[in-house]
Amino acid sequence: MIVCKFGGTSVASAEQIKKVANIVKSNPERKIVAVSAPGKRSSDDIKVTDLLIDLAETALAGGDVESKINGVVNRYRDITDGLGLDNTMMNVIAADLSERVQADRSNKDLFIDSIKASGEDNNAKLIASYFNSIGMPAKYVSPKEGLVLNDLPERTYALPEAYVNLSKLKDTKEIIIFPGFFGYTKEGILRTFDRGGSDITGSILASAVGATLYENFTDVDCVFAANPKVVNDPVDIKEITYREMRELSYAGFSVFHDEALMPVYKQGIPVNIKNTNNPSAPGTRILPTRIQTNRPVTGISADGGFSILYVSKYLMNREVGFGRKLLQIIEEENISYEHTPSGLDDISVIMRSNQLTPEKEERIVARVKTELCADDVHFSHNFSMIVIVGEGMRHNTGLAARAATAISNTGANIEMINQGSSEVSLVFGVRSEFEDRILKGLYEEFFAKIPIS
Repeated sequence: MIVCKFGGTSVASAEQIKKVANIVKSNPERKIVAVSAPGKRSSDDIKVTDLLIDLAETALAGGDVESKINGVVNRYRDITDGLGLDNTMMNVIAADLSERVQADRSNKDLFIDSIKASGEDNNAKLIASYFNSIGMPAKYVSPKEGLVLNDLPERTYALPEAYVNLSKLKDTKEIIIFPGFFGYTKEGILRTFDRGGSDITGSILASAVGATLYENFTDVDCVFAANPKVVNDPVDIKEITYREMRELSYAGFSVFHDEALMPVYKQGIPVNIKNTNNPSAPGTRILPTRIQTNRPVTGISADGGFSILYVSKYLMNREVGFGRKLLQIIEEENISYEHTPSGLDDISVIMRSNQLTPEKEERIVARVKTELCADDVHFSHNFSMIVIVGEGMRHNTGLAARAATAISNTGANIEMINQGSSEVSLVFGVRSEFEDRILKGLYEEFFAKIPIS
C-alpha cells in the first residue's frame, strides 16, 4: 500500500486535480491520499488558506463576512466547474463555511484554526466527489474518525491511539481521501499542525497503515543540494537519509516539513518526493541509509529569522546549574531554543525571532540580570543559520576549515559555529544580509569543484 500526499499547488485547480486522479489511477497500490487546501495557480495568485485567514480576521473584527465567504466559494466553484461537477458540492462548502463563521470566538486562535482547516477539509470532499464521478471509487474520511491530537497548550502532535484508529483504513476498499493539516483532541477541539502540516498528516497515515512507501507530491522534480532560487542549476539529490533530510528541512528546505519525518522514520518507511507535473521523474528518495558518494556534503540550506540572547558572567563555568536556570527562564516565556554555544564565561541562546516580543525580551533580560547576576545580557537580531549536511562528513578531515574559509572569502563574519555529536551537520550563525552570498560560496566549495560519482 502506498500513501501519497498532494500539496497546495498540486490541487490548486481543476487541471491539477485531474493530474492527481491520473497519478492515483496509474498505480492501484495508491490507496490513501492526503490533500492540502488549493494553493496558488500562478505566482501572483492567492492561496485559499490566505483567503480563509482573511475571512477569519474579518469575522473577528465584525466585518462583512459574506463577501469573504463568496471569495472562497468562488475559488472552489472554479474547480468544480472545471471538473464538471454539479452544484451539490458547492452547497456543502458554502454551508460549512457559514457554520464555521458562526462558531464560538472566545478563543481567537482556535476560531482561526477552524476556518483555516476548512481549506483542506472541503478540498478533500471535493476531490473524493470528483474521483467517484469518473469511476474511481473514493471515500472522504474526516480526521474526526481517528486523528486524535494532544491538548492545548502543547505543540500539536498525534497521540498513540491515533495510529491505532487510523490503522483500520488499510482495510477500506475505496481510495481514501483524507484532509491534511488538522485533527481533533479527545474533547473534540480542532487543532492544526504547524506550517507544512499536510506533510505530517500524510506521514502519520503512512505509519498507521504500515505503508510500503510514502509519496509526497509537490511542484519540483526533486530535492536540490541548495536553493535553486539562490544557486544557479544546483545538483539534484537522488537519495538522502532521514537524518540528512531532517537537518536540511529544519533550516530552509521547504519542500518537505521536518516534523513529517518522525512517523515514517520510526517505521522505516521510505519517502519519495515527486512532481505532480512530471510524475515519471524519479524524484528524491528519503531512506534509513544510502550509498555514499565521493561528496561528503549532501546539501546546504539557509534560514533567516533568528535572534541570539547573549549572557556573560565571570566564572560562569564554575557555577553549578547556571545553564539550567537560564533555560528555565526561557522556558517560562514559552520559548524554544535552537542552539546554545558557550565559552568559559559566556553563553548564547539562539531562538526563532517570531517567538519574541519587546515585552518578553525585556522580562528575560531583567530576570537573567537579577536572578543569575549576569554581568552582561542582551539580545541581537537578524541572524541566519547556514547548515551543511552530509552523512559522509564524519569521515572527512578539514571540512570545517574549508567551510570557514569559503565563508571568509565572501567577506562575512561567522558569529557562531555548532556541530552536533552525530557529525552529520555543521551550523554557522551569520548576519542575515550575507545569507545568499555565503550559500553560493559554500556551494562552490563543496559541489562545483567536485564531480559526482
